[in-house]
Amino acid sequence: MKLIIGGYAQGKLDFALSNYHLPNHRVWDGVLPDNISFQEKVEDGIFIINHFHLWVKNRMLEGGCPEEEIFFFLEHCKDCIIISDEIGNGIVPIDPLERDYRERVGRILIQLAQKAEEVWRVMCGIGQKIKG
Repeated sequence: MKLIIGGYAQGKLDFALSNYHLPNHRVWDGVLPDNISFQEKVEDGIFIINHFHLWVKNRMLEGGCPEEEIFFFLEHCKDCIIISDEIGNGIVPIDPLERDYRERVGRILIQLAQKAEEVWRVMCGIGQKIKG
């Protein structure tokens, strides 16, 4: 698994597509692929989970446990790239749900970075390798 992080609108997806020479149809936006879709689309290679932070928020709102779900998913689908915005920099939200969301995304990204083969930070479309 590879992890790409960076600020909003910094070119993370374009960086991943060009750096790993992947077509757009390998991108899942804000969702994890289900079994049927996954087998149809990625049976022969790597895929991208874009806007991972939004998936975390949606799972929280639906009462899921994103921490457990992503690591269960990665046990079966190791060959992926996860792209997430850095949402922990800046003003601390007043809303308790937003604070919890920010905290949980940050902690999940720490765990993903520990398990990742490579970690990249992208700013202004330029990737800086910070692990691997």
